[in-house]
Amino acid sequence: MKKVLITGAAGFLGSHLCDRFIKEGYFVIAMDNFITGNKKNIQHFEGNQNFTFIHHDVTKHINIDGNLDYILHFASPASPIDYLKIPIQTLKVGSLGTHNLLGLAKAKNARILIASTSEVYGDPLVHPQTEDYYGNVNTIGPRGVYDEAKRFQESITMAYHRFHGLETRIVRIFNTYGPRMRLNDGRVIPAFMGQALRGEDLTVFGDGSQTRSFCYVDDQVEGIYRLLLSDYVGPVNIGNPHEISIKEFAEEIIKLTGTTQKTIYKALPVNDPMQRQPDISLAKKLLGWEPKIGREQGMKITFDYFRSLTKEELYISEHRDFKNFIKK
Repeated sequence: MKKVLITGAAGFLGSHLCDRFIKEGYFVIAMDNFITGNKKNIQHFEGNQNFTFIHHDVTKHINIDGNLDYILHFASPASPIDYLKIPIQTLKVGSLGTHNLLGLAKAKNARILIASTSEVYGDPLVHPQTEDYYGNVNTIGPRGVYDEAKRFQESITMAYHRFHGLETRIVRIFNTYGPRMRLNDGRVIPAFMGQALRGEDLTVFGDGSQTRSFCYVDDQVEGIYRLLLSDYVGPVNIGNPHEISIKEFAEEIIKLTGTTQKTIYKALPVNDPMQRQPDISLAKKLLGWEPKIGREQGMKITFDYFRSLTKEELYISEHRDFKNFIKK
């Protein structure tokens, strides 16, 4: 049985990856410090003999007994509300955490996949974004703590590949959504759905002309899985290229939820990207991958998930206490 370590395993994407690797017959070692993850996301693995959990912060030394075949590094705050509240921790998990995991991969002779992001492209001057575009990022802006953590993550990963011959993979993840997201984490889908559930007007930043491209989580996980098992070393965009403006998307959410809210407008955050659309030609060619689940279907599943949560679960989903991490 092959063994895989998944960091950030109690998070949105991390927990879905645990599902996939258990399904594929792997022994899964899940690691998380619950800074943004939720224990409930991995609760269903209790008693599974092919699953074990380690409560650990990846910025600290990592030790895993026995052999290890694969590492998937998904530990990182990924939403604006989170990484703006804990900027130092965000930078540390992208730098120290990645360094620790690359060292572990080298020691275990394991293949490692690094979760990067479309945010490495910043506010792009090229549209749609291709993997050979270097990006337009403000290194000292408020979003720089996340963008630069991920850009450094890619750089050190390629350095380990070139210098040590380490087997590495890099996935550039575009906006992904689905069950187990947290409400009010600053990302547009849970923000809109949270407002709809509370009967509030939907907040659109700027004039709503900025665009995003939303990929359902099952499609994202499929792309990540194929990339891990591929022979390609460079970064690969995994996302849904169907682009929509935020204003149009707010109208879709109002229609989906059957509410009577209207949209209200606030100032656009600093360095918020005006366009976001992946060019997935490389993923199609290398992996035979493209998204299968349309936005209408995926959004309904996601809204039904949020609507099914109890009041206690909704509270946990909407509130995150960073007091133990703020000073670190």
